[in-house]
Amino acid sequence: MPLTRDEDIKALLERTRTIAMIGASDRPDRASYGVMAYLQSRGYRVIPVNPTITGEHVHGEFVFRDLSQIGEPIDMVDIFRNSEAAATAVDEAIAAGAKSVWMQLGVVNDAAAAVAEAAGLEVVMDRCPKIEIPRLGVAAVG
Repeated sequence: MPLTRDEDIKALLERTRTIAMIGASDRPDRASYGVMAYLQSRGYRVIPVNPTITGEHVHGEFVFRDLSQIGEPIDMVDIFRNSEAAATAVDEAIAAGAKSVWMQLGVVNDAAAAVAEAAGLEVVMDRCPKIEIPRLGVAAVG
């Protein structure tokens, strides 16, 4: 079961330091652009992943094609893709050794969540960390 209790979600956010954001955008009108900036302002290291803009930079971070390119530990994979694409993102997160996956608002894929949980990852679905962090009173990291 994906995490739904406030205390569990807060604990996950408190132990997370490095977030890979699948579907990060360099366009200021996209939600992922603002969420990435917010997470960085709270002390998280956010690594953007987007094959369309690979090699560019978003908020000072190099954009990777996929998770396998990152080459450093990932605590959380934040999925800014549609619900169907979440399954592929979860497979990549498992292969990359991530500890958790976070499916953004509107992203619900029960089968992908089950696969992630079976591999030992914690899962949050249909929520946004930019909303949850202040709501839960999560202190800045670092």
